[in-house]
Amino acid sequence: MKKMIIASTSTLHGGTYLEYLLPTLEHHFSNAKTIVFIPFARPGGISHDVYTAKVSDAFAKIGKSVVGLHTFADPKQAVLEAEGIFTGGGNTFQLVSQLYALDLWDSLRAALEKGTPYLGCSAGSNITGVSMQTTNDMPIVYPPSFQTLGAIPFNLNPHYLDPDANSTHMGETRETRIKEFHVYNRLPVLGLREGSWLEVQGPTIKLRGALTARLFQQGHEPVELESGTDMSDL
Repeated sequence: MKKMIIASTSTLHGGTYLEYLLPTLEHHFSNAKTIVFIPFARPGGISHDVYTAKVSDAFAKIGKSVVGLHTFADPKQAVLEAEGIFTGGGNTFQLVSQLYALDLWDSLRAALEKGTPYLGCSAGSNITGVSMQTTNDMPIVYPPSFQTLGAIPFNLNPHYLDPDANSTHMGETRETRIKEFHVYNRLPVLGLREGSWLEVQGPTIKLRGALTARLFQQGHEPVELESGTDMSDL
């Protein structure tokens, strides 16, 4: 039975890394002593070791240790035997490319299906959808496929931003970009604002956090979903 926290972001303005999620994560990873961290998205190009150290500092606050997946001789087995898994944010193209290079998709799916608690933030959340095509990231590398885990039956747009009426920026909004996606694709897309997350328990998917999320479906006007909304039937 899947047990997942799929968050828009790792850090809120004015807070520290994972701070706003720690009460939720303490419960989510209650049966895990050690979290296997997938650092491949490498935000800002930092090294896997530096990224893992940052995550370790955060999880130490709730009494958990962290080990980077890059340190294992057999990453597939490490994923399958993990007590808990966290995939951090950064560049989704980089993350997806590395997961393909290491042939980790089936191992990740198997871990999720057996109930290994999973946390994803930003890029680590993008990969839980059907594809990575609604990421905000630059294509700095070229993955073999845009297909991702399909652990939820729709796509995400983390860090979703509403248009700013006072801005002089004339470029496309997030809503415009998602509408472009829907010219060619029927998959629903959830615009997940920073501070919101999805809680997945088996087949049940619920929106959590204080904010609404914006749901985009091909051929329909976007709608706002309140926190607590069940999206299992999307």
